[in-house]
This record gives sequence, structure tokens and C-alpha cells, in this order.
Amino acid sequence: MSAEPNWQRPSPRLLTMRRIEVATVTIVAAIVAFVVLAFTHVVVAIVVAVVVLLVGAALLVFVTRRVHAWGYAEREDDLFVRRGIMFSRLSVIPYGRMQFIDVTAGPIERLFGLATVRMHTAAAASDARIPGLAADEAARVRDRLAELGEAQAAGL
Repeated sequence: MSAEPNWQRPSPRLLTMRRIEVATVTIVAAIVAFVVLAFTHVVVAIVVAVVVLLVGAALLVFVTRRVHAWGYAEREDDLFVRRGIMFSRLSVIPYGRMQFIDVTAGPIERLFGLATVRMHTAAAASDARIPGLAADEAARVRDRLAELGEAQAAGL
């Protein structure tokens, strides 16, 4: 039995990106709600805008906890990926079962220099992914997993 795995975390830039996304949507929603409702009743508009801002603040706390819940650990024969706040999930992916590894980065991720590594196996329900890695770290993880997968599949 091996010792406790060495857990790695996503880049801190992932949390910054998620916070900016939530703050932007919250502020825009509060402004729109205020402007639309200000024509009918100013007090209602202020109350709705404040409620939207409070929901946004709660979402910021949720996003922070969610990002901190992600982690991955490379072991000798398999990869651990953990996530989840209310419902924790730990995926164990044997290197020999990996069929291919994707590295994706949308426009906002690219702006922050981030990428997501997604592992695909023969199991239809397999959706193991590691979001928010620095682009060079994502490439390193992809290459390492591909190398280990080939070695495991070859029986070495």
C-alpha cells in the first residue's frame, strides 16, 4: 500500500478567472434589474439589485470552495482526480485504460493562460478532467499520462 498521494491543485488563476466571471454576471444583472425596475418603483428596484448582489456574493463563496475542491495525484499505476463540495467524487483512472487525453482551452481560459486536461476511457461515464492548469503544466500532464498509458497498455 502506497503512502498518501501527493495532491496537486489547479492554478490560482482559475479562481481569479471564476471570480471575475461571477462578479461580471452579478454586476450586469444588478444593473439591468435596477434599470428595468426603476421605471416602475425605485424602492423595488433597489431591493432587487441588492438581492442580486447578495446572490452574487454567495456565488463567489461557492465558486471559491468549488475550485479548492479540485485536485489530482499521479501515482505509479493510476491517476486520482477529486472534486465536489456537497458530493465529493474521487475518480481513479488506471493509466492502461486511458484511450486518449484532450487538452482544451476556451477563449477566457487562454486569456488567463489556462487549459483543461480531459481523460477518456472506454467507460461511457468517464468524465475525468483537471481544469485550470497552466498551459505548460497541462501539456506536461498530457504527455506524462500518454507515456504512462502506452507503457501500461504494452505491459511494461
